[in-house]
Amino acid sequence: MTKHIFITGGVVSSLGKGLTAASLGMLLEARGLAVRMQKLDPYLNIDPGTMSPYQHGEVYVLDDGSETDLDLGHYERFTKSPLSHNSSWTTGKIYLNVLRRERRGKYLGKTVQVIPHITNEIKRAIKSLRTQDADIIISEIGGTVGDIESLPFLESIRQFALDAGRENCLYLHLTLVPYLKASAELKTKPTQHSVGRLREIGIQPDILICRTEMPMSDAERSKIGLFCNLDVRNVIEEPDAEFSIYEVPITLHKQGLDQRVIDFFWNKTGGLPMQLIQPPDLTDWFGILDRLKNPKDTVKIAVVGKYAKHKDAYKSIYESLDHAGIKNSVKVKVTGIPSDELDLSKLDGIDGVLVPGGFGDRGIEGKIDAVRYVRENKIPFFGICLGMQCAVIEFARNVCGLSGAHSTEFDTSTAHPVITLMDEQRNVTDKGGTMRLGSQPAVLAADSRSAVCYGKLKIAERHRHRFEYNNAYREVLQKSGLLVAGTSPDGQLVEIVETAEHPWFVGVQFHPEFKSQPTNPHPLFDGFVAAAVRRKNQTTSP
Repeated sequence: MTKHIFITGGVVSSLGKGLTAASLGMLLEARGLAVRMQKLDPYLNIDPGTMSPYQHGEVYVLDDGSETDLDLGHYERFTKSPLSHNSSWTTGKIYLNVLRRERRGKYLGKTVQVIPHITNEIKRAIKSLRTQDADIIISEIGGTVGDIESLPFLESIRQFALDAGRENCLYLHLTLVPYLKASAELKTKPTQHSVGRLREIGIQPDILICRTEMPMSDAERSKIGLFCNLDVRNVIEEPDAEFSIYEVPITLHKQGLDQRVIDFFWNKTGGLPMQLIQPPDLTDWFGILDRLKNPKDTVKIAVVGKYAKHKDAYKSIYESLDHAGIKNSVKVKVTGIPSDELDLSKLDGIDGVLVPGGFGDRGIEGKIDAVRYVRENKIPFFGICLGMQCAVIEFARNVCGLSGAHSTEFDTSTAHPVITLMDEQRNVTDKGGTMRLGSQPAVLAADSRSAVCYGKLKIAERHRHRFEYNNAYREVLQKSGLLVAGTSPDGQLVEIVETAEHPWFVGVQFHPEFKSQPTNPHPLFDGFVAAAVRRKNQTTSP
């Protein structure tokens, strides 16, 4: 029978439940288990798609077009778990399903209540990931214990053990053990209170993971075990990562987390599957850490974006740059530069510039100025989504001489709308649901730089945008040197632009950062960082 792990958090938010869940999933996969992962978020939004990155970090997009929490990015970077719309649930999505069912009369006139109707819908969401080949489903509960919004989810996972059997449900609680400098000691009381709140609603954690700044003593670990009603072996220490988040799985493995999970589900009932007896093979992961800790060089990349002051807004981009750095054996030092405060002098000494996606007109001219600077100074450039559109606008204005060229997203009366709503490219008149989301196929030009990076001519990448390259300007732009390096299979939607008169100038309409992993960096990020390394070597050589 499929086993379930429920991950909750306490004391404070942002402790790293998503990273912990992803790390555990990776360790269990390394032991031969098929893992499925999901995030249950307590906010009322249907999904994060309409939320500001300042509120909730980046919106992570799946192949099926689902707009999800950034923690699903951790899941995909660390594991092979296939993710879909069933991997992301919010209170809003749960209530929407229940209300739709109520409107159709599916409750046969009963009064619709949080218990049992909302909790049953949450349990249905958890079960939606069950398949014949799924050994373990890891469900991360957003928020912290004590939040009123989280109560229906906590009640649901309490009930879940009654339905599935307590032996098939493991409760893992992540909490904070703060260090007080004044008294030079760790404080276990916040953890005790957090576990106490869980136990009040009927959930006894089986494993406790303690986030710490300082190492825990055996006495502190024993105290936590005693007051939280846990075997001391199930009190796991998770210190802050010293170099990278990719240390977390190794740290948890050394603490015995994956073995404790196996002991809970299998060893105590006997019949441990043969493939689980051997420890996981983490050779590749240790190799990643070795290259992170011992880079051969450092390159400087500037990310010029609207949300540059908030790192989580571009979480996957930063991670993808790190992945490419691992591949190229260099440390990528990223400088975030707000595009609405751009001072071009800040790009002095930079080895590469990346302009990411976004919505809204704030900082657009700063992005366009950054593109012009790197194009004219032959600095490697990578434009993603809106970043690619800014490259098209800049090229149209300053190379093609199309004064005032712009996107109709920002200037509906522009004389040269080089970027327009995608429906206008295909003569679609219904403007409802115009967002292009999820994995879309593309065909690359055989002689393009992108084709060399990918090593193939047919690709599929994830999208999240409404506006597109205007085909009415394709000929004039190409004649001036902005080449179309990739299109949709029907040739109607431009996916990639490049210019041959530059060491690395690539703009893509899609989001390659959503398909990069530390063990398998995205080809375009790999190529971009490699170009930055070449530039640095050229500018520093005698």
